[in-house]
Amino acid sequence: MIKPFSFLLSVIALAAAGLMAATPAQAVGRLMDVNVIDRDSGARLPVYRHDGQWWVAGRPGARYAIEVRNTTGERVLGVMSVDGVNVINGETAGWEQTGYVLSRWQSARITGWRKSDSEVAAFNFTALPDSYAARTGRPGNVGVIGVAVFREKAPEPPPLEIVPEPAPERRAVPADGQSAPSLLGGQAQSSTPDRAAEMDRMESRAAAKPAVPRLGTGHGEREGSWVSHTEFERRGARPDEIITIRYDSRANLVALGVIPVPLRPVPRLAPFPDSADSRYVPDPS
Repeated sequence: MIKPFSFLLSVIALAAAGLMAATPAQAVGRLMDVNVIDRDSGARLPVYRHDGQWWVAGRPGARYAIEVRNTTGERVLGVMSVDGVNVINGETAGWEQTGYVLSRWQSARITGWRKSDSEVAAFNFTALPDSYAARTGRPGNVGVIGVAVFREKAPEPPPLEIVPEPAPERRAVPADGQSAPSLLGGQAQSSTPDRAAEMDRMESRAAAKPAVPRLGTGHGEREGSWVSHTEFERRGARPDEIITIRYDSRANLVALGVIPVPLRPVPRLAPFPDSADSRYVPDPS
């Protein structure tokens, strides 16, 4: 039996931001909407679909946030990574690690590497050698944002109380001599679908044809960001959804073919721009 996981850290600082009226048009995800926000301009970065992967173009030097929204009517856990590093504990990311818990329909913006319950170091787009992952000796996955989403295990229902029926004065005995079956108030076991094959397919799509990014995420200035701690028991050991967003500079995404460049109209050339009658070719002036 797999021992259920319990993890801490719940987003509460941005709860006052309220609920989103509708799903953003370019959000990525099913159980959780994920967007990338340029904090300096306030713009939600457009998402481009290319070769089975989602991409956004970051501006070098700009601070950014990962905007998440729980689209379900129950609590979910989001284990979040940037450049292959867990954004809460700074370890090389694994989906069994700690993450952020969002209440039903809750939205929040994750603005940096968590330093304490009240402070983060801001995310900012920077050159790959200056990224936090590269500076800590882990440059291999620079240029990717990941969210592993887990549903919460439902609480066990209370046991049913069995009230015995009064025994009749005379009990009929079946002809074959076997006793009649008793009605027990037990709980039927529900089978959980095996998600291994589906998750393997999702991981394969996320890793297909990796590009070499030139932009990474730096360890920026400290700023306030408050959280509290809570317990969360996962429904299963594997994520119910993995959301992957690749990023790089716009120039590099154009060069990779991720962002299509509109073709410029070719000017029409006139073979006879002047139809005046001239007999021979004059000398140039």
